[in-house]
Amino acid sequence: MRAKICCAYLLMIVFAGCNKSSDTTQPIVAPSNFTMTSYSVDGIISPTNAYNIGTSPILKFQFSTAINRQSVSGNILLNDAVSGATIACTVSYQSGDSILLLQPSSALSFLNKYIASVATTLKSAAGGSLTSGTSIAFNTKIDSSDKFTQISDSALLDLVQKQTFKYFWDFGHPVCGMALERNNGDNNVVTSGGSGFGIMSMIVAANRGFITRTDAVTRLNTITNFLTTKCQRWHGAFSHWINGSTGATVAFGNNNGADIVETSYLLQGLLCARQYFNSGTDANEMKLRDSINSIWNTVDWNWFTQNGSQKAIYWQYNPSYTATADIWSIPVSGWNEALITYVLAASSTTHAIAKDVYDKGWANSGAIKNGATYYNTVLPLGQSYGGPLFFAHYSFLGINPTGLSDAYANYQTQNTAHTQINYNYCVANPKGYFGYSNTCWGLTASDISGGYTASSPTNDVSVIAATAAISSMPYTPVQSMNALKFFYYKLGNKIWGNYGFVDAFSLNNLWFASSYLAIDQGPQIIMIENYRTGLLWNLFTSCPEIKTGMKELGFTAPYL
Repeated sequence: MRAKICCAYLLMIVFAGCNKSSDTTQPIVAPSNFTMTSYSVDGIISPTNAYNIGTSPILKFQFSTAINRQSVSGNILLNDAVSGATIACTVSYQSGDSILLLQPSSALSFLNKYIASVATTLKSAAGGSLTSGTSIAFNTKIDSSDKFTQISDSALLDLVQKQTFKYFWDFGHPVCGMALERNNGDNNVVTSGGSGFGIMSMIVAANRGFITRTDAVTRLNTITNFLTTKCQRWHGAFSHWINGSTGATVAFGNNNGADIVETSYLLQGLLCARQYFNSGTDANEMKLRDSINSIWNTVDWNWFTQNGSQKAIYWQYNPSYTATADIWSIPVSGWNEALITYVLAASSTTHAIAKDVYDKGWANSGAIKNGATYYNTVLPLGQSYGGPLFFAHYSFLGINPTGLSDAYANYQTQNTAHTQINYNYCVANPKGYFGYSNTCWGLTASDISGGYTASSPTNDVSVIAATAAISSMPYTPVQSMNALKFFYYKLGNKIWGNYGFVDAFSLNNLWFASSYLAIDQGPQIIMIENYRTGLLWNLFTSCPEIKTGMKELGFTAPYL
């Protein structure tokens, strides 16, 4: 019995010893988190946005430790930023799995945006988590191949004029025949100024055989009949926007009445039409000329100097306001797009302004002068760096700047300098925008992503408008033709469509407008023609009233 008790006692001691030993086991240690130490796209290290990347790029990610290969799927992705589609990629590893290389399995699209992302749910080989994820955006390069068959320069100019003209023919309002403001806006709103550009474009189209002379006259008579019988007018002037069915004014911002500058663009076109459709026997052409003369002679230019009380023409008359500053908004004072307004006002045979209204109002008693040098080019007039290029276009669709001078400038020098500064700014590209070059340039007013702005060297948001370079062809023929070829052959259907080139684009942000605007399509047709034949310049300056008015303002030119 005593022997059994002793055995039991010994067993208790043994078990007690075992329990004591198990209390010394070490706790389990969680794996350490890890970091991404660097990344690159085709050798460009840590880019926020990378540009001009090839279509088979290698993305390199380096981590502080080896990663778990099984966790890569779903945590490191390459996506098309436009469509959202995930791009199939091959993955390889270096440096003991601490470096991952990602490459698309097939070539990416040219001129597209992609985003590579790394999620925090990626694991290390030891089981740790990534402390911080990242996204890397990059744009692929421009495809340098031609998108269309090469044709002669002359044939290309024909094509651009003909295709762009379709905007005015197809988007003529079914009731009044005037041009819609834009293709993607209110289909019942027409523009007076844009219609003036459209009228000049119809002259080009008839002259080049894109439409028949008879069809052009029929459309123009529809327009002038609407203008004379239905349109709301103020002392002969039209509003900026018009209801194409009723003729009622459509408010343009705060402007709810007359716009004398837009009226000027309309009359510039109408006077060219009067001079071109000059048959003495065709009843429809004679009717057209009579209607144009009626419209032209009714505009009371003096009334827009606040009924003679001011030495300047005022841009807008707003009848629903009461304060003078609101009724008469914005004096038309240079340098801008409105020289044509003063030329027409001085040329009126019924309500002409005096020369001092031009000198004190438009020329601001000489303060219109600039004289500074930008990119080794002296700019005679206007704001720093010249402003948007439409300043050199809208008034000079009809006014021929060749050899034209007055007390303030030589206008051939002015417009050429303005265009060269705009061109040289884009080539210098001080903001480093992707895509700017000696073949991709031109800053002017246009649509931008989510809005509209007057782009210029002092307001550069990376948006190029095709009309800027193309409409400058009389001033910079080589640079403009090079830009046109780049737009057509290299960018191709990214910007070329049913109505010519879309309004604008940004290669930096990979944004391409879907819009066409009358005020941007028209100058391309017209200024190409002025470069080729001088047709619209010759028509406008052949008007006897214009010759007299320009001389009264002190202009000299071989054609005056």
